[in-house]
Amino acid sequence: MELHNLKPKRGSTKNRKRIARGEGSRGGTSTRGNKGAQARTGYQAKRGFEGGQMPLHKRIPKFGFTNINRVEYWGINIDAIVKIADDNKVTEIHKEFLVNNGLAQKKSLIKILGRGSDKVTKAYNITADAYSETAKNAIEAKGGKANITVRPVAVAKESTKASK
Repeated sequence: MELHNLKPKRGSTKNRKRIARGEGSRGGTSTRGNKGAQARTGYQAKRGFEGGQMPLHKRIPKFGFTNINRVEYWGINIDAIVKIADDNKVTEIHKEFLVNNGLAQKKSLIKILGRGSDKVTKAYNITADAYSETAKNAIEAKGGKANITVRPVAVAKESTKASK
């Protein structure tokens, strides 16, 4: 056996379809049908086009929505606050303290959550944007204060209508 004698196994290969090589090979339209955009050269279907049928991305139901009025809080559990406050020997806790210790981000609104509320042993004076009910009760039960940050409210402009 030598390289010039090698052949594929009988029946394993087929001849390539030779389109548009005379009437004996798929005729004059070259398997493209008669007329229309798809028969012409340069035709390219649009992405998602299904031949005029309603495309899949339009048939699928869309559900849910994004509430533009949603207020997003950065949640911090009270056990994490107590641990860092005890490490730094601090009872006055505010946003800058939480940001400096890596518990919050600078521009985020902070909500104190109640996990670890049994670990509150001292009276902490905490200032945040919001509190869960359990966190607030745990802080105030030990004589601490749960202060809420006052945010400036957007002043609505009075409508000025020209009187006639």
